[in-house]
Amino acid sequence: MKKIQMVDLVGQYEEIKEEVNSSFQEILSSAAFVNGPHVKAFQQELEEYLGVKHVIPCANGTDALQICMMGLGLKPGDEVITADFTFAATVEVIALLGLTPVLVDVDPETFNIDPQAVEKAITPKTKAIVPVHLFGQCADMDQLLALAEKHNLYLIEDNAQAIGATHTSADGTKKKAGVLGQVASTSFFPSKNLGCYGDGGAIFTNDDDLAHTLRGIVNHGMYERYHHDVVGVNSRLDSLQAAVLRAKLPKLDQYNEQRRAAARRYNELLANQPDIILPKTGQGCEGVCATCDCHVFHQYTLKITNGKRDGLVQHLQSKGIPCGVYYPIPLHRQKAYLDERYNEADFGVTNQLSDEVISLPMHTELTDDQQSFIAESVLEYINQNP
Repeated sequence: MKKIQMVDLVGQYEEIKEEVNSSFQEILSSAAFVNGPHVKAFQQELEEYLGVKHVIPCANGTDALQICMMGLGLKPGDEVITADFTFAATVEVIALLGLTPVLVDVDPETFNIDPQAVEKAITPKTKAIVPVHLFGQCADMDQLLALAEKHNLYLIEDNAQAIGATHTSADGTKKKAGVLGQVASTSFFPSKNLGCYGDGGAIFTNDDDLAHTLRGIVNHGMYERYHHDVVGVNSRLDSLQAAVLRAKLPKLDQYNEQRRAAARRYNELLANQPDIILPKTGQGCEGVCATCDCHVFHQYTLKITNGKRDGLVQHLQSKGIPCGVYYPIPLHRQKAYLDERYNEADFGVTNQLSDEVISLPMHTELTDDQQSFIAESVLEYINQNP
């Protein structure tokens, strides 16, 4: 059996090698390394895929989220509500801009931000909500959009983990993740469902005026060379990364379906074990739908109950099976983001998830024998430790 990887980028590369190598040679020969034809073509192709008016490529997903907040004109002291259970980049950019992060608890089944907790956290200083579409599925956008409208707040989607996922509104309207709020950010880090071979990111919006502002910010505040109209940053997607993304974008739906198929197989192999809680979707799907595309499984994340998670991690590692704990420490407990305003009683779900979650290998190259071995190893440990 082939060695199991948490993410098998080498295997994925083999399928697109000729196209990537040819594009790289073209770029190297032309020396169009920054804002070249591949960047512009990728921008247009991603706009068409998402059904959004404006894609603004940038250097990475963290920059993308920061630039969203800069473009909206958020000021120091403004409060921004986001999830406690996510990667630190989401709260990091809030703090970097001198804004006030307000962390709230998450839903115990989808792990996404809890709209009820959001509503309780809104104050006169609140200016924005940042839902993270965690592990590959949208947060409850119907409720969040209603809250944003009710309180006149911006809604900024952190779509770093859910590109290609579809959200179905209560009225049946279907839209891609990242085109539901005023603006969204995404990451093209190599391990993402749509990943490049270095760092990369992008911003999405249907707002023409905001898009104009964002395009200036990513390029030192310039719309005309050496004319700096807004305070900006240096954050551009390079042509080599755009070429990789162009090769992968036409395959994104296929990649995501391969991930869903792998998730369905995991669910079958790990079913009916009381100490294992399988992933849930937020759109009423039973298990992993055979037909819908609401979840793209950036991660396949289980909850392991009765204090068995850490032992399972060690057991899998002893068998050469990689796994991840995303995330072992809630943001409200991180040294950089400690705040006396926070009450531990308000983070019961997040605290429990940090003790119970484990992510198994998930990528487009997983084989049946690999998944069988992984599942057998999980069950071996769980059943031997009642």
